Amino acid sequence: MTNQEIYYETMYILRPDIAEDEVIQHIEKYNKLLESMGGKILDSQMRGKRRLAYPIAKNREGIYVQLSHQGDGQHIAKIEKAMRLSDDVIRYMTIKQDGPLPTPKAKIKTSETPNNQEKEIKEDDSSTPVSSQAEPAKNNSEEDDAKKSAE
Repeated sequence: MTNQEIYYETMYILRPDIAEDEVIQHIEKYNKLLESMGGKILDSQMRGKRRLAYPIAKNREGIYVQLSHQGDGQHIAKIEKAMRLSDDVIRYMTIKQDGPLPTPKAKIKTSETPNNQEKEIKEDDSSTPVSSQAEPAKNNSEEDDAKKSAE
């Protein structure tokens, strides 16, 4: 099997009012717990704060964390028990995956990204030829008539 193995994905949601440094501590805590039980961390990503589909424990938002890991399957009950006992984890779910192993995402510095994008946009704007002919403006009443006749 070339890169086609069984692994697990655990998605858990933390309370939205937790500070970012505490979120990082939770991620490290569960990663260390998993490794101490014989699991292997493939990828761990904080997906950020998102709106929940329905309120959970009076929370409308949550901080999503995705954890991809391998192991014998016995470690899942233990890590889920630790999450169940934590007041900061409002939901968790582990799914068994069979397929190509996930590749860890490279971390991009957010301070450099906007400046590079602005430079690329400016370069693209200057190299694009501008047409001297403008497209004729459409009459709104013609569009309205076409919509009414289609109905």
